[in-house]
Amino acid sequence: MAGERKFVTENIRRVLLKEYFMKEVKRAGFGGIDIQRTPMGTRVTLLTERPGLVIGRRGSTIKMLTEAVEFKFHFPKPQIEVIEVKNPNLNAQIMAEKLAAALERGWHFRRAGHSTVRRIMGAKARGCQIIISGKLTGNRHRMEKFKEGHIKFCGDPKIKWMEEGFSVAKLKAGVIGVKVQIMHPNARLPDEVSVVQPGALVQAEPEPESEPKPVDTPIEKPVAEEKPDKTEKKGKRAEKKAAKAEKKKADAKGKDEVEAKKPAPKVEDKAEAAKPAPASEEPKAKPAEETKEAN
Repeated sequence: MAGERKFVTENIRRVLLKEYFMKEVKRAGFGGIDIQRTPMGTRVTLLTERPGLVIGRRGSTIKMLTEAVEFKFHFPKPQIEVIEVKNPNLNAQIMAEKLAAALERGWHFRRAGHSTVRRIMGAKARGCQIIISGKLTGNRHRMEKFKEGHIKFCGDPKIKWMEEGFSVAKLKAGVIGVKVQIMHPNARLPDEVSVVQPGALVQAEPEPESEPKPVDTPIEKPVAEEKPDKTEKKGKRAEKKAAKAEKKKADAKGKDEVEAKKPAPKVEDKAEAAKPAPASEEPKAKPAEETKEAN
């Protein structure tokens, strides 16, 4: 019995420490607490929406909390670590406190419940359930439930994937309890089966090494050249004709420029060119004596 009493007193002390932090860290958005015993002392991990308010100016608030944990709750050598919650809409405790604060501000319980469900499901949660109980509309106590998506009430999926938060709203008519349950987006239920193709995950066993067999390499056939289309031929001919015509024009322009650059002939040369050429002198007749001798 001594061992059982020890466990009971230890759990009571942890619950009282959790309630103390819920009250002290309410403005910063209390998201949960984790207590671990280590050889160096006691490590207290605190989840909050706004860690700056928990630490305080120059660490004054966290020093006060550390002293309270050590002297009031008698935890040896406490070390408080503050962690920011990445997505507050998926934290059940934070959403329960926000819903209780909305009820205290005067929101109707149905409007507050439906808006909280929409925010949780908008954060891609697999399911959620909200239970509001107390004097909601009259003098008699009653309970209202708001749920959507997958919810597990017992078994290993409930312990593994369901997160639960609780808070209290104090109204004029009395106290209203708020309970929020959220299933995480990455929850994998037992009835969800994924079919895998054969051979996708199973690797074939390695075969014993053997001599490489000659592989018949297929002879590649020469690929026939594609004949150009008629339209391409016509286009090439037209380009050649246009190139020839441009070349002829360029040659003609060059000749004209060369002739234009030649100097004009002088007037005297023109006059001399106009005179008729002198007739060639006729050969003189040989004397008769020479002809005779030749005969």
